[in-house]
Amino acid sequence: MKRTLSIAAVTLVVAFVAGVMFLIPPTVPPEVIERSVIHEQTLLEKSWLLPTASAFGHYVAYQSNQSLCGPASIANILRSFGEPADTEKKVLAHTTKCWSGICFFGLSLDELADVTRTATKRSVTVLRDLTPEAFRDELRHVNDPCRRYVINFSRAPIFGSGVGHHSPIGSYLEAEDLVLVLDVNEKFKPWLVERSRLYDAMNTVDGDKKRGLLRIE
Repeated sequence: MKRTLSIAAVTLVVAFVAGVMFLIPPTVPPEVIERSVIHEQTLLEKSWLLPTASAFGHYVAYQSNQSLCGPASIANILRSFGEPADTEKKVLAHTTKCWSGICFFGLSLDELADVTRTATKRSVTVLRDLTPEAFRDELRHVNDPCRRYVINFSRAPIFGSGVGHHSPIGSYLEAEDLVLVLDVNEKFKPWLVERSRLYDAMNTVDGDKKRGLLRIE
């Protein structure tokens, strides 16, 4: 019995420490952020003017802690639709997830889909295992004001370090082949990136599944 309790205690401590470490991801210096993505003002303004991006009101409500990127993304999206669940707390209100205000280890794409379905009556679809062509075709619908997308990606392929992250996609500049990511981490703020690079960051593994997109319509 003592041995069982000891193993259980050690497992609990390890899980707690791992969860805390998740909240303190590798630091990405400001200069690395700046050179890794596009912050050119003219292109950003052009992106914000497109129908879906403009529904966000040129504003992103940033996540309140490192683990809440998923709920923060959904809160921003539902706000852009004019729905009442427009904060992290309201998004999580009718779930058992992140009850402490912290999502230890974050939320997977499937978990975020389940959370979203409790916060809205809109259709919520998980898009995973996309080919580059299918990703491009989906991006062509990003500017449809009746749709919203959250992308689940790894920061490492874009910024050289960092962990998995959720953020809304604001718009797609098809002529330039650039995607506006409305990053809910205030340190990064909204940025533009080439479609192929964003695909590579999305086409990574989280647990035993690929990352992907959440489509809300």
